[in-house]
Amino acid sequence: MTSSDPDRLRLIDIGKSFGPLRALDGVGMSVKRGTVHGLLGENGAGKSTLLRILSGVFEPSAGHVEVDGVRLSGHGPVAARRAGIAMIHQELQHVPELTVAQNMFLGRPLRTAGGLLVDRRAQERAAAQALAPLDAAIDPAAPIRSLKVAQRQVVEIARAMMEDAKVLAMDEPTSSLTPAEFDRLAVLIADLAAKGVSIIYVSHKMDEVFRVCETATILRDGRKVADVALKDTSEAEVIARMVGRELAAAGHKGFAREEVVLDVANLTRGSAVKNTSFKLRRGEVLGISGLVGAGRTELLRLIAGVDRPDSGAIRVENKPLALGRPRAAIAAGLGLLPEERKRDGIVARRSVRSNIALSSMHRFSRGGFVKKRALSRESERLMRELNLRPLDIERPIGQFSGGNQQKAIIGRWIAAGARILLFDEPTRGIDVGAKAEIYALIEKLASEGRSMIVVSSELPEILRVSDRVLVMREGTIAGILEREAISEEAIVALAVPRSETAAAPSPTLSATGS
Repeated sequence: MTSSDPDRLRLIDIGKSFGPLRALDGVGMSVKRGTVHGLLGENGAGKSTLLRILSGVFEPSAGHVEVDGVRLSGHGPVAARRAGIAMIHQELQHVPELTVAQNMFLGRPLRTAGGLLVDRRAQERAAAQALAPLDAAIDPAAPIRSLKVAQRQVVEIARAMMEDAKVLAMDEPTSSLTPAEFDRLAVLIADLAAKGVSIIYVSHKMDEVFRVCETATILRDGRKVADVALKDTSEAEVIARMVGRELAAAGHKGFAREEVVLDVANLTRGSAVKNTSFKLRRGEVLGISGLVGAGRTELLRLIAGVDRPDSGAIRVENKPLALGRPRAAIAAGLGLLPEERKRDGIVARRSVRSNIALSSMHRFSRGGFVKKRALSRESERLMRELNLRPLDIERPIGQFSGGNQQKAIIGRWIAAGARILLFDEPTRGIDVGAKAEIYALIEKLASEGRSMIVVSSELPEILRVSDRVLVMREGTIAGILEREAISEEAIVALAVPRSETAAAPSPTLSATGS
């Protein structure tokens, strides 16, 4: 490639408005052939809007897109695909009941000679050929629901390569991957770039961005802040440009008292959680760490009453808790913030106000009628206190960023009177600025006497928020570390089965919940 060759992709003065809201304002971006280019910014910075314009979902209000120096003719997903632009969404776009091959040929099936029937064998042969360089172990005839998330991503990439993609945009591709799966994805990305594919990589995980990307465009509030060569900058400098300020490296603050508020005794459910016992104190933040499949999420679900244990007992503030009954857990002052926030934590089309009331409607109703004024006053007070941005309790919660959705869920449990909060991956899919806010909020809740259990796959997060760390291994407690003993090395040593320690001296914890 010579210096006179056009950029593979150019976005020129892209603007996008939704009514009075200006989501993008004069954004320009260039990506060279065969390079990996990061697209960075906080939630709400305009990344998703820009990707939707690139993939043809949105039509820009201003500006245009060029591929290999040629301006895209027309708008829409079909025009984008014809130009060689493919998109790998954070939430993969598959039909679970169809096979791998059927998903790869959705919308453009191969037909038999007569043209009336779909040629399934031809589709499976073509799919196998496309999958072979990426992961030959994937069976084109298998239902796609049977594949792991990482394998489904490979299927999406193979589908894009079948369409001769020149530009591949990847939106938060590792939000559901383990570190080992990310390692394989990083190799695959490098191989694609070596073959001339240009890749746009969107992620909140700075270590990943610096590993796979060569350059990056940083957005803030719908405008481009900078284009950077990542080898010439640091994570701290990139984050400061993203959020418009430097984030102070805050240390841990503890507020734990001696009073025991939660006593879990010999809790067991099949092989997922076995004979688990621990205590939680008032104002304490107990971190739970472990490898994928260690039983962390399963333990929280048992405590919250979502699942019923085979045996064991739980006492809340010295009173026995009826197990396997979510209403009993809520009445006892327990609140669960689930790992799958969009699926299990919110009703996306309902307002923030409605979502806050989900667990405490009895407080805001009388004679079968909702006391809307009281609910609105309480919701606005809570959201102002928790710094919801924008402060609009009538707006559908699905239109807010992940960090703001998390604040609304916390507000729900405060409204319900929860004194013990169970956080499962509290900052999954949340940008660096919002993470700092969630950490500060956890500290504030602890200072008020609320107790928390925090399951996280990010070791820096566990170290940042925890007074103690409970490490799970294969459904059991491998050990509990007091604050002075907490370190990444100590957690990993407990998390990894003894037989693996010698063979794998530097294992990685999962990037997803168990």
